[in-house]
This record gives sequence, C-alpha cells and structure tokens, in this order.
Amino acid sequence: MDIVIREEQPADRPAVYAVEAAAFARPDEANLVKRLWQADVPLISLVAEAAGQVVGHALFTPVTVVGEHGRLPAVGLGPIAITPAYQRQGIGGQLIRAGLAASRAAGYAVAFVLGHPAYYPRFGFEVSRPYGLTCAYDVPDNAFMVMALQPGALAGIQGVVHYRPEFDGV
Repeated sequence: MDIVIREEQPADRPAVYAVEAAAFARPDEANLVKRLWQADVPLISLVAEAAGQVVGHALFTPVTVVGEHGRLPAVGLGPIAITPAYQRQGIGGQLIRAGLAASRAAGYAVAFVLGHPAYYPRFGFEVSRPYGLTCAYDVPDNAFMVMALQPGALAGIQGVVHYRPEFDGV
C-alpha cells in the first residue's frame, strides 16, 4: 500500500474532520482541530493519503514553556488520528516522523506529547518530569513526554508547558 504524507490543504479539512471523529469515535478531537483552524494558529498539519483518500492526520501546535527563565516556544504533537480501517499499519509512525522533521525545519527545538507511554518513546520521547518540565493540565507523569529536536535543547529549561486555549476542555 502506497501512503503519501503531505501538508494539509484547506480542501482536506472535511476529510481531516471525518478522520479525527472516526479514529476517536467521538467528536472532541475533531472539534479541537476545527477550533484551531478557526483561530488561525500557525500549525504543522500533515495528512496521510492512500489511493487519493485522506486516511490519517497529525497536528503539531505551538506550546509555551513558562519557567524562571521566561517563556520558551515549543511544539506539541496531537491530536494524531488514523481512520480505523488503516490503523496498525505504520501510518501514524510515518506521520509522526514527518511532523517531527517539519517541526525541526520550522525552528522548534523541543517537542511535547501527551500520550501512551509505551508508544511514543520509539520516536525519541521521554518522560518530561525528570527534566523539570510539567504539563499545565493534570495528567499522569508517565504520559507527558518531551523530545529534544535540536542537540542540547533540553539543557537548562524547566517549567510548565502551556497548550493553546483551544485545548481547554478536551
């Protein structure tokens, strides 16, 4: 199966919404993506296509680390969604790797993810608390992870990671 990973285009939005809603079997993540589109936030938004159809989506949004050294811009992965019929075929991994590369190219030095602790370490994510980095939301320590996108990027930064207000209530 040939999968094409590419930047999301405005014409993809109905398909992306459908993928997000189907993957989670609820509209919360799809509505989050919609709110981010409406807020005109600078996003790294990628889609996976199979046979010309959007079957996956990964979103990377700006986050801010607030600590004693001020504010540090970073990027947060999520949501990521794959149409149920295409899950467990490596498409999510392709989207994550492409999104991390795009985040590096965009100048981000650090990436965060709130997700399954057995899945995301394969991409280089580590539990963030040992680095002195915590999430503004009340989440399990082992599920909030960080990754340096540039060498040495985690040295000396500590603080609380704040997501965009569109994430509140998800």
